[in-house]
Amino acid sequence: MRQHFLPYSLVAAATLFSTTLGAEEINLDPIVVGADFRAQKLSETAGSVSVLTEADLADKAAEPFAEVVATLPNVNYSSGASRAKYIQIRGMGEKGQFETPVNPTVGIVVDGIDFSNTPLGVTLFDVKQVELLRGPQGTTYGANALAGVVNIQSNEPTKETQAHLEATVGNYNTKAFGAAVGGTLIEDRLLGRFSIYKNSSDGYITNTYLNRDDTNNIDELTAKAKLKWFVSSNHTIDVSYIHIDIDNGYDAFSPDNGYETQSDQPGKDAQKSDAFAMKSTYRPNDLFHVETKVSYSDADIEYSYDEDWTDGWNWTGFDQYLRNKKQTDLDVRLVSDEAGKILDGTTAWTLGAYYKKYESVLDRTESYIDPFHSEYETNTYALYGELDTQLAPKFKLLTGLRLEKWDMSYSDSENETYDGDETLWGAKIGIEYQRTPHQLHYAVLSKGYKPGGFNPVPDESGLPKRFDTENLWNLDMGVYSSYYDGRLATKVNFFYGKRYDQQVGTSFSDGPRYTDYITNAKEGTYYGMETEITYYPVETLKLYGSLGLLHAEFDEYYNPVDDISKDGRAPAQSPEYQYNIGVDYAFLDNWSFKANVEGKGSYYFSNSHDYKSDAYALLNSSITYMAEKWSATLWGRNLTDEAYDTRGYYFDNWFGDGAELYTQKGAPRTFGFTLSYDY
Repeated sequence: MRQHFLPYSLVAAATLFSTTLGAEEINLDPIVVGADFRAQKLSETAGSVSVLTEADLADKAAEPFAEVVATLPNVNYSSGASRAKYIQIRGMGEKGQFETPVNPTVGIVVDGIDFSNTPLGVTLFDVKQVELLRGPQGTTYGANALAGVVNIQSNEPTKETQAHLEATVGNYNTKAFGAAVGGTLIEDRLLGRFSIYKNSSDGYITNTYLNRDDTNNIDELTAKAKLKWFVSSNHTIDVSYIHIDIDNGYDAFSPDNGYETQSDQPGKDAQKSDAFAMKSTYRPNDLFHVETKVSYSDADIEYSYDEDWTDGWNWTGFDQYLRNKKQTDLDVRLVSDEAGKILDGTTAWTLGAYYKKYESVLDRTESYIDPFHSEYETNTYALYGELDTQLAPKFKLLTGLRLEKWDMSYSDSENETYDGDETLWGAKIGIEYQRTPHQLHYAVLSKGYKPGGFNPVPDESGLPKRFDTENLWNLDMGVYSSYYDGRLATKVNFFYGKRYDQQVGTSFSDGPRYTDYITNAKEGTYYGMETEITYYPVETLKLYGSLGLLHAEFDEYYNPVDDISKDGRAPAQSPEYQYNIGVDYAFLDNWSFKANVEGKGSYYFSNSHDYKSDAYALLNSSITYMAEKWSATLWGRNLTDEAYDTRGYYFDNWFGDGAELYTQKGAPRTFGFTLSYDY
């Protein structure tokens, strides 16, 4: 498809632009994005932004977060665990974690709490919306947002009493129950909302050796609490608490790459977390307000698996990674209000300071190597600012800058120690052109960064001990439009990025010790397009579609361990296209029908070998009956039972029989029934 990439991009864009030029103009959509310094309408946000609303998420509470987000253009995911939890944006992002400490490429924030390093804990019950911002978000989020940010917002407390109950049953012994309730706790003073969600399933793997069908099971509990305290007329405090208890099985790989395993020691993919966030918004005058955010999270994580994947007929091995991760964030910012704009009232401003402490302690136990212990700590200090200047009635200039001091220390049981510090910077400059009240054009140039680090690899391996900081320059250009009395809305975004000292995650296997490490490619390039369209031919019928096109490649990449130049090759997890086409239809007053097809092109599984996934398309559908406060939904996913892969490793697992490709299968056909009640 590579040779046809640009023509396809131009044809798709030309189609949408020609539609806009001949269409009647109307008001833009009301969706509000809260991931930046100021909440604003999606249609007024410069950059490539996608939003999944509460309606989009209504039947997805039990689905993996990563797979739901990956229905959006140029977003992919990798599994290699009980379920998918790592996401990639435009081919950038982690695929997993073993010994090497990871600084995230994609930021994940849930109710103001950073989950970038603990993505298994992200669940979707009682979520208001999911916001995806593509491209570097360094001015706002710093080093954890090289590729972009996913911002998840749970439902807020309300003055009126509200409640939602939900129960689900499905094949593979799927059972789920959720409850959320909120309202006024103290009149005119305190609002609250509380939710709990329990999700379980045997999973779709059958272990023929143990004669069990639950070795890759799902067992997840999430509890949330949110409080909104009106301290005074000019002071509000928002508090969020999240408790997570995930105890999933991990038994997903087999010698024949199917849905039947032979493991005698199935592993675990588990996480127990408690996380807290508090946001204070104080307005001392009508010129500006002060936002103070503090958050803390503590997570215990187990990732373990049967290394030989069999009953030990050739060899036997078990590998276990136990991690404790703690993170503290403090962010204080001054944000101008309307009366506080500077430069003759043309410029809104933001000024802030940030501190983060992150600690990770690892204990690895493996059958053939000595127990391994490591401690990793980072301290981050940052100053940042942003200006939004109205140059003329239709033109706005966007500028932002962030300076960040990064301190890192590492030590382990093999007497490796490393201390490093560096000063990093990110920036953006953009222009908005409000062509009409209903059409926004924009262009944004941004610089992102991701700090270097240390690989805890054995001396005898010859692998690089250190890797360098990556810097990225990214350009986004696009237009948001809406027409025909709100019945047609389009978004088109073109992007180009240049990566310097591109960090490349790869791996090495020598006997029983599987080693992941990070190296640097001198340069890399990517470019492409994201487009989304929604159309209501009639009030009861919604047609929608999205398309992501991506060309990514290493310009200069030579890994001396492989002794191969991979110049011109695409990085792992970079499909050249993906799409989502669907229909929502309401009929007979109380009934609604939904169906969509999500498709994805082929991509390399890893940077350490040249095997690729097959392209695939999945058909999903549901039918819902609504009666006053009740609703009942019959749903099905992957209805054609398409076989597809979500992770691939290539190595010799049988000591001398030769390296082979081993893949993890995606979910086969699943179906179920959900009953819900809203008060």
